[in-house]
Amino acid sequence: MTEPSFPGLVPGLRGERKAMVTRSMATTHAGGSGVLMAAWMILEMELTAQDSTQRFLPEGYTTVGYEICVRHRRPTPVGESFVTRTELLEVDGRKLLFRVEAHNPRELIGEGTLRRTIVRQGRLG
Repeated sequence: MTEPSFPGLVPGLRGERKAMVTRSMATTHAGGSGVLMAAWMILEMELTAQDSTQRFLPEGYTTVGYEICVRHRRPTPVGESFVTRTELLEVDGRKLLFRVEAHNPRELIGEGTLRRTIVRQGRLG
């Protein structure tokens, strides 16, 4: 079987996704009305990377995350918007390395790297 190629998946490919912090995305254990959970920020980063690559993959393929290194720098309260951005830095066969960032209207709230790999759908588990 011939290994599929993935034209279009090249360094410099960017993605962006916007969201609004809802109560279900927030933590309140530190007091106050709640701020964006780091886990939810990371989920948005993962989805942004997946969305940016999916259109370049053959039918039946997707990407899955396998390594993430992110700093959650600043809080974003419930009701405020934030944007996640990704940039594909490296492509090594099926392995993809992204730079990821998240910003609220005032500042950088998270940054780091994310690694994803291309897989055939239904082949995990």
